[in-house]
Amino acid sequence: MLGYAYFAPMNIGIKDVLYKVRFFFIPYLILIALCLVIKLTHTREEIYFAVNARNWTWADAIAQCITDIGDGWTTITISLILLLFSYRKAFVLAGSYALASGVAAQGLKFLFDAPRPKLYFHDQLSRIHFVKGIDQLSYHSFPSGHTITAFSTTIIIAYWANNKFWGFPLLLLAMLVGYSRMYLSQHFFEDVTAGSVIGVLVTVIWLWWTENRQFLKSPKWDKGLLKR
Repeated sequence: MLGYAYFAPMNIGIKDVLYKVRFFFIPYLILIALCLVIKLTHTREEIYFAVNARNWTWADAIAQCITDIGDGWTTITISLILLLFSYRKAFVLAGSYALASGVAAQGLKFLFDAPRPKLYFHDQLSRIHFVKGIDQLSYHSFPSGHTITAFSTTIIIAYWANNKFWGFPLLLLAMLVGYSRMYLSQHFFEDVTAGSVIGVLVTVIWLWWTENRQFLKSPKWDKGLLKR
């Protein structure tokens, strides 16, 4: 009995996952509290035009680059690279993307079918600063898929990082992706805020679930296409 207890694998709890990403998660809780205050004290229009009015040519270019970090192809590319070195990490990252950005994001987008800024403010388009070269969509605004992907991917990297202090700059990177979605007039404040919550919540649960799957602890999952 004692021998079995000694060799039995230790289960990982949600608290264990959150502790490993504490430098990401604790500042994130503060961020969400601030977002809630902003939403309760300002209207959708006030928040949108406050962001949209603050635009610069250099920021237009940077926003387009930053927003691509939240594009699905970025996470897919990282997953393919990880496949060369670790089947487990590739599986975890790709699985998180599929659940958060695929199932959750797309399901909610089609469920709410919310209008994007271009359609919502169709009678005020002359007031809006649109970034050149950006295809302005009209539907499926809620939630922001790019934001979900950014928060999901960065919190996984923060979980894997040996230096847990990386959690904070990774959070800042995810926040910039979310802000870029508003700056580019692709989403509203609510879309981005909800997207961050979905990305974090789904990914933390996914990390907890995968950490407790014994088949993923098999030595063969530590291998990769270049690491046999």
